[in-house]
Amino acid sequence: MFKYTCLNPIARVGLDKFTGNFEKTDEIKDAQGVLVRSASMHEVEMPQGLLAIARAGAGVNNIPLEDCAKKGIVVFNTPGANANGVKELVIAGMLLASRDVVGGINWVESAKSEADIAKMAEKEKKKFAGTEIQDKKLGIIGLGAIGVRVANVAKHLGMEVYGYDPYISVDAAWNLSRDIKHVLDVNEIYEQCDIITIHVPLMDSTKNTINKEAIDKMKDGVIILNFARDLLVEETAVLDAIKAGKVRKYVSDFPNPTTAGQEGCIVIPHLGASTEESEDNCAKMAVKELMNYLENGNIINSVNYPNCDMGICSNAGRIAIMHKNVANMISRFTGIFGELGLNISDLTNKSKGEYAYTMLDLDDPVTDETVKKLEAVDGVIRVRVVK
Repeated sequence: MFKYTCLNPIARVGLDKFTGNFEKTDEIKDAQGVLVRSASMHEVEMPQGLLAIARAGAGVNNIPLEDCAKKGIVVFNTPGANANGVKELVIAGMLLASRDVVGGINWVESAKSEADIAKMAEKEKKKFAGTEIQDKKLGIIGLGAIGVRVANVAKHLGMEVYGYDPYISVDAAWNLSRDIKHVLDVNEIYEQCDIITIHVPLMDSTKNTINKEAIDKMKDGVIILNFARDLLVEETAVLDAIKAGKVRKYVSDFPNPTTAGQEGCIVIPHLGASTEESEDNCAKMAVKELMNYLENGNIINSVNYPNCDMGICSNAGRIAIMHKNVANMISRFTGIFGELGLNISDLTNKSKGEYAYTMLDLDDPVTDETVKKLEAVDGVIRVRVVK
Protein backbone atom coordinates (compact mmCIF):
# COMPACT_ATOMS: atom_id res chain seq x y z
CA MET A 1 0.00 0.00 0.00
CA PHE A 2 1.35 3.43 -1.03
CA LYS A 3 0.37 6.70 0.59
CA TYR A 4 0.12 10.05 -1.16
CA THR A 5 -0.67 13.60 -0.04
CA CYS A 6 -1.91 16.68 -1.88
CA LEU A 7 -0.38 20.09 -1.16
CA ASN A 8 -3.03 21.80 -3.30
CA PRO A 9 -6.57 20.85 -4.31
CA ILE A 10 -6.24 18.31 -7.12
CA ALA A 11 -9.10 17.66 -9.53
CA ARG A 12 -11.23 14.73 -8.40
CA VAL A 13 -11.18 13.24 -11.90
CA GLY A 14 -7.45 12.71 -11.37
CA LEU A 15 -7.59 11.38 -7.80
CA ASP A 16 -10.24 8.90 -8.88
CA LYS A 17 -7.59 7.24 -11.06
CA PHE A 18 -5.79 5.94 -7.98
CA THR A 19 -6.31 2.21 -7.47
CA GLY A 20 -6.96 0.45 -4.20
CA ASN A 21 -3.20 0.14 -3.81
CA PHE A 22 -3.07 3.85 -2.86
CA GLU A 23 -4.29 5.70 0.20
CA LYS A 24 -4.48 9.44 0.84
CA THR A 25 -2.83 10.98 3.90
CA ASP A 26 -2.82 14.55 5.19
CA GLU A 27 0.74 14.21 6.50
CA ILE A 28 3.68 14.52 4.10
CA LYS A 29 5.85 12.65 6.61
CA ASP A 30 3.80 9.52 5.94
CA ALA A 31 3.68 9.86 2.15
CA GLN A 32 5.68 8.16 -0.57
CA GLY A 33 4.16 10.45 -3.19
CA VAL A 34 3.16 14.13 -3.33
CA LEU A 35 0.79 15.88 -5.71
CA VAL A 36 1.25 19.64 -5.98
CA ARG A 37 0.21 22.56 -8.14
CA SER A 38 1.41 26.00 -7.04
CA ALA A 39 2.36 25.45 -3.38
CA SER A 40 6.01 26.27 -2.71
CA MET A 41 8.06 23.30 -1.53
CA HIS A 42 11.35 25.15 -1.08
CA GLU A 43 10.89 25.37 2.67
CA VAL A 44 9.25 21.96 3.07
CA GLU A 45 11.27 19.33 4.90
CA MET A 46 11.37 16.27 2.66
CA PRO A 47 10.81 13.09 4.70
CA GLN A 48 13.15 10.17 4.15
CA GLY A 49 10.33 7.97 2.84
CA LEU A 50 9.27 10.40 0.11
CA LEU A 51 9.93 8.88 -3.31
CA ALA A 52 8.27 11.16 -5.83
CA ILE A 53 6.61 14.54 -6.41
CA ALA A 54 4.18 15.05 -9.28
CA ARG A 55 3.50 18.64 -10.31
CA ALA A 56 0.05 18.99 -11.90
CA GLY A 57 1.31 21.53 -14.43
CA ALA A 58 4.38 22.33 -16.49
CA GLY A 59 6.38 24.81 -14.42
CA VAL A 60 8.42 23.42 -11.51
CA ASN A 61 10.02 26.57 -10.08
CA ASN A 62 8.09 25.93 -6.83
CA ILE A 63 10.01 22.68 -6.25
CA PRO A 64 13.69 22.39 -5.18
CA LEU A 65 14.75 20.13 -8.05
CA GLU A 66 18.42 19.76 -7.16
CA ASP A 67 17.74 18.97 -3.50
CA CYS A 68 15.21 16.37 -4.58
CA ALA A 69 17.67 14.80 -7.02
CA LYS A 70 20.33 14.55 -4.30
CA LYS A 71 17.84 12.70 -2.09
CA GLY A 72 16.63 10.37 -4.83
CA ILE A 73 13.21 11.99 -5.10
CA VAL A 74 11.88 11.97 -8.65
CA VAL A 75 10.02 15.13 -9.71
CA PHE A 76 7.46 14.86 -12.49
CA ASN A 77 5.56 17.50 -14.42
CA THR A 78 2.75 17.26 -16.95
CA PRO A 79 3.97 18.75 -20.23
CA GLY A 80 1.22 19.35 -22.76
CA ALA A 81 -1.67 18.63 -20.41
CA ASN A 82 -2.60 22.31 -20.18
CA ALA A 83 -1.28 23.32 -23.61
CA ASN A 84 -4.67 23.91 -25.22
CA GLY A 85 -5.84 26.22 -22.42
CA VAL A 86 -2.67 28.30 -22.66
CA LYS A 87 -2.83 28.34 -26.45
CA GLU A 88 -6.33 29.78 -26.41
CA LEU A 89 -5.33 32.54 -23.99
CA VAL A 90 -2.28 33.40 -26.10
CA ILE A 91 -4.55 33.91 -29.11
CA ALA A 92 -6.89 36.01 -26.95
CA GLY A 93 -3.91 38.08 -25.73
CA MET A 94 -2.79 38.65 -29.30
CA LEU A 95 -6.25 39.94 -30.25
CA LEU A 96 -6.53 42.15 -27.14
CA ALA A 97 -3.18 43.73 -27.93
CA SER A 98 -3.94 44.26 -31.61
CA ARG A 99 -7.32 45.88 -30.99
CA ASP A 100 -7.86 47.96 -27.86
CA VAL A 101 -10.86 45.96 -26.71
CA VAL A 102 -9.96 46.44 -23.03
CA GLY A 103 -9.73 50.22 -23.44
CA GLY A 104 -13.09 50.25 -25.21
CA ILE A 105 -14.76 48.17 -22.52
CA ASN A 106 -13.37 50.46 -19.82
CA TRP A 107 -14.72 53.51 -21.67
CA VAL A 108 -18.20 51.97 -21.88
CA GLU A 109 -18.08 51.25 -18.14
CA SER A 110 -17.13 54.88 -17.39
CA ALA A 111 -19.94 56.22 -19.60
CA LYS A 112 -22.64 53.77 -18.59
CA SER A 113 -24.81 56.47 -16.98
CA GLU A 114 -24.86 58.67 -20.11
CA ALA A 115 -28.24 58.70 -21.87
CA ASP A 116 -26.65 59.24 -25.28
CA ILE A 117 -23.94 56.63 -24.80
CA ALA A 118 -24.61 55.14 -28.24
CA LYS A 119 -23.91 58.45 -30.00
CA MET A 120 -20.88 59.07 -27.80
CA ALA A 121 -19.53 55.64 -28.68
CA GLU A 122 -19.53 56.47 -32.39
CA LYS A 123 -17.28 59.44 -31.66
CA GLU A 124 -15.06 57.76 -29.11
CA LYS A 125 -14.46 54.41 -30.80
CA LYS A 126 -11.70 55.75 -33.02
CA LYS A 127 -9.55 56.00 -29.89
CA PHE A 128 -9.69 52.23 -29.59
CA ALA A 129 -9.21 51.33 -33.23
CA GLY A 130 -6.57 48.70 -33.80
CA THR A 131 -5.17 46.43 -36.45
CA GLU A 132 -6.05 42.96 -37.68
CA ILE A 133 -3.72 40.04 -37.16
CA GLN A 134 -4.24 38.54 -40.62
CA ASP A 135 -1.09 38.83 -42.76
CA LYS A 136 0.97 39.91 -39.75
CA LYS A 137 4.21 38.13 -38.96
CA LEU A 138 4.14 36.13 -35.72
CA GLY A 139 7.40 34.99 -34.14
CA ILE A 140 7.30 32.08 -31.70
CA ILE A 141 10.30 31.42 -29.47
CA GLY A 142 9.99 27.82 -28.27
CA LEU A 143 8.15 25.14 -30.22
CA GLY A 144 7.06 22.83 -27.44
CA ALA A 145 3.52 21.64 -26.77
CA ILE A 146 2.15 25.19 -26.49
CA GLY A 147 4.28 26.87 -29.12
CA VAL A 148 3.35 24.34 -31.79
CA ARG A 149 -0.35 24.77 -31.07
CA VAL A 150 -0.08 28.56 -31.22
CA ALA A 151 1.82 28.31 -34.50
CA ASN A 152 -0.75 26.08 -36.16
CA VAL A 153 -3.73 28.19 -35.06
CA ALA A 154 -2.02 31.42 -36.12
CA LYS A 155 -1.39 29.96 -39.55
CA HIS A 156 -5.10 29.16 -39.89
CA LEU A 157 -5.85 32.77 -38.90
CA GLY A 158 -3.89 33.95 -41.92
CA MET A 159 -0.66 34.94 -40.19
CA GLU A 160 2.86 34.39 -41.46
CA VAL A 161 4.48 32.34 -38.72
CA TYR A 162 8.16 32.14 -37.79
CA GLY A 163 9.27 29.56 -35.24
CA TYR A 164 12.57 29.29 -33.36
CA ASP A 165 13.62 26.30 -31.27
CA PRO A 166 17.10 24.77 -31.53
CA TYR A 167 15.96 21.82 -29.40
CA ILE A 168 12.65 21.02 -31.09
CA SER A 169 11.54 17.46 -30.37
CA VAL A 170 10.62 14.92 -33.03
CA ASP A 171 7.00 14.89 -31.83
CA ALA A 172 6.77 18.67 -31.99
CA ALA A 173 8.29 18.70 -35.47
CA TRP A 174 5.73 16.16 -36.68
CA ASN A 175 2.85 18.22 -35.26
CA LEU A 176 4.09 21.52 -36.67
CA SER A 177 2.44 22.72 -39.86
CA ARG A 178 4.80 22.56 -42.82
CA ASP A 179 3.83 26.16 -43.61
CA ILE A 180 5.63 27.43 -40.49
CA LYS A 181 9.01 29.00 -41.24
CA HIS A 182 11.49 27.32 -38.88
CA VAL A 183 14.31 29.83 -38.37
CA LEU A 184 17.76 28.96 -37.04
CA ASP A 185 18.62 32.41 -35.67
CA VAL A 186 16.30 34.05 -33.12
CA ASN A 187 17.43 37.45 -34.39
CA GLU A 188 15.41 36.82 -37.53
CA ILE A 189 12.28 36.78 -35.35
CA TYR A 190 13.31 39.98 -33.57
CA GLU A 191 13.95 41.77 -36.85
CA GLN A 192 11.07 40.48 -38.96
CA CYS A 193 8.03 39.88 -36.75
CA ASP A 194 5.15 42.19 -35.80
CA ILE A 195 4.12 40.04 -32.83
CA ILE A 196 6.48 37.92 -30.71
CA THR A 197 5.47 35.28 -28.16
CA ILE A 198 7.80 33.26 -25.95
CA HIS A 199 7.22 29.66 -24.83
CA VAL A 200 10.39 28.27 -23.23
CA PRO A 201 11.03 26.94 -19.70
CA LEU A 202 12.57 29.29 -17.16
CA MET A 203 16.20 28.34 -16.51
CA ASP A 204 19.37 30.28 -15.82
CA SER A 205 20.14 30.13 -19.54
CA THR A 206 16.72 31.51 -20.59
CA LYS A 207 16.26 34.27 -18.00
CA ASN A 208 15.80 37.64 -19.74
CA THR A 209 15.76 36.01 -23.17
CA ILE A 210 13.87 39.07 -24.37
CA ASN A 211 16.06 41.91 -23.09
CA LYS A 212 16.98 45.44 -24.15
CA GLU A 213 19.38 44.18 -26.79
CA ALA A 214 16.67 41.98 -28.30
CA ILE A 215 14.06 44.75 -28.15
CA ASP A 216 16.41 47.18 -29.92
CA LYS A 217 16.43 44.77 -32.89
CA MET A 218 12.64 44.59 -33.09
CA LYS A 219 10.35 46.48 -35.43
CA ASP A 220 8.75 49.69 -34.17
CA GLY A 221 5.28 48.97 -32.79
CA VAL A 222 6.01 45.33 -31.96
CA ILE A 223 3.67 43.41 -29.66
CA ILE A 224 5.29 41.08 -27.09
CA LEU A 225 3.38 38.22 -25.45
CA ASN A 226 4.60 36.35 -22.37
CA PHE A 227 2.54 33.38 -21.17
CA ALA A 228 5.54 31.30 -20.06
CA ARG A 229 7.26 33.00 -17.07
CA ASP A 230 7.72 36.69 -16.27
CA LEU A 231 11.48 36.36 -15.71
CA LEU A 232 11.96 35.33 -19.34
CA VAL A 233 11.46 38.98 -20.24
CA GLU A 234 13.43 41.95 -18.96
CA GLU A 235 10.26 43.84 -18.11
CA THR A 236 11.90 47.12 -17.12
CA ALA A 237 13.37 47.27 -20.61
CA VAL A 238 9.91 46.60 -22.05
CA LEU A 239 8.41 49.51 -20.08
CA ASP A 240 11.14 51.81 -21.35
CA ALA A 241 10.43 50.62 -24.89
CA ILE A 242 6.69 51.25 -24.45
CA LYS A 243 7.38 54.84 -23.34
CA ALA A 244 9.71 55.31 -26.31
CA GLY A 245 7.07 54.01 -28.74
CA LYS A 246 9.16 50.99 -29.69
CA VAL A 247 6.81 48.41 -28.15
CA ARG A 248 3.11 48.82 -28.79
CA LYS A 249 1.78 46.41 -26.17
CA TYR A 250 3.14 43.93 -23.67
CA VAL A 251 0.80 41.11 -22.65
CA SER A 252 1.76 39.05 -19.62
CA ASP A 253 0.02 36.32 -17.63
CA PHE A 254 2.14 37.07 -14.55
CA PRO A 255 1.09 40.01 -12.35
CA ASN A 256 3.93 41.74 -10.53
CA PRO A 257 4.71 45.27 -9.30
CA THR A 258 6.76 46.02 -12.40
CA THR A 259 3.98 45.72 -14.97
CA ALA A 260 0.66 45.78 -13.10
CA GLY A 261 -1.32 48.86 -14.06
CA GLN A 262 1.40 50.22 -16.36
CA GLU A 263 0.46 51.95 -19.58
CA GLY A 264 0.82 49.70 -22.59
CA CYS A 265 0.66 46.54 -20.48
CA ILE A 266 -2.16 44.02 -20.46
CA VAL A 267 -1.59 41.90 -17.39
CA ILE A 268 -3.74 38.82 -16.83
CA PRO A 269 -3.95 37.10 -13.41
CA HIS A 270 -2.17 33.86 -14.38
CA LEU A 271 -5.15 32.33 -16.17
CA GLY A 272 -3.22 30.40 -18.83
CA ALA A 273 -3.91 26.92 -17.50
CA SER A 274 -6.86 27.89 -15.31
CA THR A 275 -9.57 26.00 -17.13
CA GLU A 276 -11.51 23.01 -15.90
CA GLU A 277 -10.18 20.96 -18.79
CA SER A 278 -6.54 21.85 -18.14
CA GLU A 279 -6.77 21.15 -14.42
CA ASP A 280 -8.45 17.80 -15.13
CA ASN A 281 -5.84 16.82 -17.72
CA CYS A 282 -2.94 17.81 -15.45
CA ALA A 283 -4.41 15.91 -12.51
CA LYS A 284 -4.93 12.73 -14.53
CA MET A 285 -1.43 12.83 -16.00
CA ALA A 286 0.22 13.56 -12.65
CA VAL A 287 -1.58 10.68 -10.95
CA LYS A 288 -0.68 8.31 -13.79
CA GLU A 289 3.01 9.27 -13.57
CA LEU A 290 3.06 8.86 -9.79
CA MET A 291 1.37 5.46 -9.87
CA ASN A 292 3.61 4.15 -12.63
CA TYR A 293 6.73 5.13 -10.73
CA LEU A 294 5.68 3.89 -7.31
CA GLU A 295 4.28 0.59 -8.60
CA ASN A 296 6.64 -0.18 -11.48
CA GLY A 297 9.68 2.06 -11.06
CA ASN A 298 9.09 3.65 -14.46
CA ILE A 299 9.99 7.31 -14.93
CA ILE A 300 8.06 9.32 -17.52
CA ASN A 301 8.17 13.14 -17.74
CA SER A 302 10.66 13.70 -14.95
CA VAL A 303 12.52 17.00 -14.76
CA ASN A 304 15.38 15.89 -12.52
CA TYR A 305 15.92 12.24 -13.48
CA PRO A 306 16.02 10.54 -16.88
CA ASN A 307 12.98 8.92 -18.43
CA CYS A 308 13.16 5.16 -18.10
CA ASP A 309 10.38 2.66 -18.87
CA MET A 310 10.55 -1.13 -18.54
CA GLY A 311 6.81 -1.71 -18.37
CA ILE A 312 5.29 -4.00 -15.77
CA CYS A 313 7.70 -6.47 -14.20
CA SER A 314 6.86 -10.11 -14.91
CA ASN A 315 9.99 -11.48 -13.22
CA ALA A 316 10.55 -12.42 -9.61
CA GLY A 317 12.22 -9.14 -8.70
CA ARG A 318 12.85 -5.59 -9.87
CA ILE A 319 15.27 -3.14 -8.30
CA ALA A 320 15.80 0.54 -9.11
CA ILE A 321 18.97 2.48 -8.34
CA MET A 322 19.44 6.25 -8.37
CA HIS A 323 23.07 7.21 -8.64
CA LYS A 324 25.57 9.75 -9.86
CA ASN A 325 26.27 9.71 -13.58
CA VAL A 326 29.86 8.46 -13.36
CA ALA A 327 31.86 5.72 -15.06
CA ASN A 328 31.82 2.02 -14.13
CA MET A 329 28.60 2.09 -12.12
CA ILE A 330 26.91 -0.61 -14.18
CA SER A 331 29.86 -2.97 -13.92
CA ARG A 332 29.89 -2.53 -10.15
CA PHE A 333 26.17 -3.27 -9.92
CA THR A 334 26.38 -6.37 -12.12
CA GLY A 335 29.43 -7.52 -10.17
CA ILE A 336 27.40 -7.52 -6.97
CA PHE A 337 24.60 -9.53 -8.55
CA GLY A 338 27.12 -11.99 -9.94
CA GLU A 339 28.77 -12.31 -6.54
CA LEU A 340 25.41 -13.13 -4.97
CA GLY A 341 24.46 -15.57 -7.72
CA LEU A 342 21.50 -13.50 -8.94
CA ASN A 343 20.69 -13.63 -12.64
CA ILE A 344 19.73 -10.37 -14.38
CA SER A 345 17.01 -10.98 -16.96
CA ASP A 346 16.73 -7.37 -18.14
CA LEU A 347 18.51 -4.09 -17.47
CA THR A 348 18.23 -0.46 -18.53
CA ASN A 349 20.33 2.55 -17.63
CA LYS A 350 19.65 6.18 -18.47
CA SER A 351 21.32 9.44 -17.47
CA LYS A 352 20.36 13.09 -17.23
CA GLY A 353 23.07 15.58 -16.38
CA GLU A 354 24.75 14.60 -13.11
CA TYR A 355 22.26 11.87 -12.29
CA ALA A 356 21.47 8.42 -13.63
CA TYR A 357 18.86 5.74 -13.12
CA THR A 358 19.31 2.00 -13.44
CA MET A 359 16.55 -0.61 -13.34
CA LEU A 360 17.16 -4.35 -13.26
CA ASP A 361 14.73 -7.25 -13.48
CA LEU A 362 15.90 -10.41 -11.70
CA ASP A 363 15.00 -14.07 -11.86
CA ASP A 364 15.06 -14.21 -8.06
CA PRO A 365 13.56 -12.01 -5.32
CA VAL A 366 15.68 -9.09 -4.09
CA THR A 367 17.26 -9.73 -0.69
CA ASP A 368 18.24 -7.31 2.07
CA GLU A 369 21.87 -8.29 1.50
CA THR A 370 21.60 -7.20 -2.12
CA VAL A 371 20.20 -3.83 -1.13
CA LYS A 372 22.91 -3.21 1.47
CA LYS A 373 25.73 -4.03 -0.94
CA LEU A 374 24.27 -1.72 -3.59
CA GLU A 375 23.78 1.10 -1.10
CA ALA A 376 27.43 0.81 -0.12
CA VAL A 377 28.62 1.61 -3.64
CA ASP A 378 30.13 5.10 -3.82
CA GLY A 379 27.85 7.35 -5.87
CA VAL A 380 24.62 5.49 -5.13
CA ILE A 381 21.88 7.83 -3.89
CA ARG A 382 18.96 5.50 -3.35
CA VAL A 383 18.09 1.84 -3.85
CA ARG A 384 14.45 0.86 -4.28
CA VAL A 385 13.01 -2.64 -4.28
CA VAL A 386 10.13 -2.22 -6.70
CA LYS A 387 9.16 -5.89 -6.59
